[in-house]
Amino acid sequence: MTVIELRIFSYLPNPRIWKATIAARLCGVEVEVRGSSPRELQSWLWDFDARPLASGEATASGEARAGTVGFRGATLRKTDAFMDAHPFGTVPAAFSPDGKVGIFESNSIMRAVARLGESRFPLYGRGPYEASRVDSFLDASLVFARDAQLYLLALMSGTVSSETHARARDGFAVYAGGIDRALSPDRAFLVGSDVTLADICFVAEMCLFFNEQASAAMLEQQGLRPILQTNIVADFPRAMRHLARLRKHPAFAPDVDPYLTKLGIQT
Repeated sequence: MTVIELRIFSYLPNPRIWKATIAARLCGVEVEVRGSSPRELQSWLWDFDARPLASGEATASGEARAGTVGFRGATLRKTDAFMDAHPFGTVPAAFSPDGKVGIFESNSIMRAVARLGESRFPLYGRGPYEASRVDSFLDASLVFARDAQLYLLALMSGTVSSETHARARDGFAVYAGGIDRALSPDRAFLVGSDVTLADICFVAEMCLFFNEQASAAMLEQQGLRPILQTNIVADFPRAMRHLARLRKHPAFAPDVDPYLTKLGIQT
């Protein structure tokens, strides 16, 4: 019988939970993912035992709570136990096998997987200096991820402003530029001699940002140029080659390749 070591509840598809699923394949950790589309999650019970609510059950199960961020304006059913484990009330939401310990934010969920499997694969690098360098990349990704999320949500709602676009554009240039320099002159990985959490996080955040392409026409109508233009490979050649190579890596491909293929992304 397979023993689940971590359960994750999230909207799907969500490239940010790939941080955990890719890490799990590399270090042999059993992760269970539960979830559905953002729209359908509005009729789910948000709990360790997350599930769709039966007809008529929505008014009787869990606490009615106002949605935030991507669920703003929706009424969600979140149990008290869910809120105890996840005080910010957001997804992705991970749990220990007994449901008592909640782990939130995708980088932290990924770190949990790495710690569970650290004896099988050194996803945190080798030694304290490499581990700290990995953390440096993860912290840098958070700055980019915040502006990227605001930008993508604005694109989805059709409310993107020139200011939001400019912040995302500048944030992308800083993040992709740093990754490109880190791989110079011909490094195979961001830290050390093998895949680490830094590489995994980079791929997940880049894949999420590629959703911009679905709104390219809308941007152009507003006089804004898509951030991911055709010269992206020329501007950040090492970063884009790194993404293309990891896209086909056995631990990455099950999540990354079909997602980018569906978006029509050639790397």
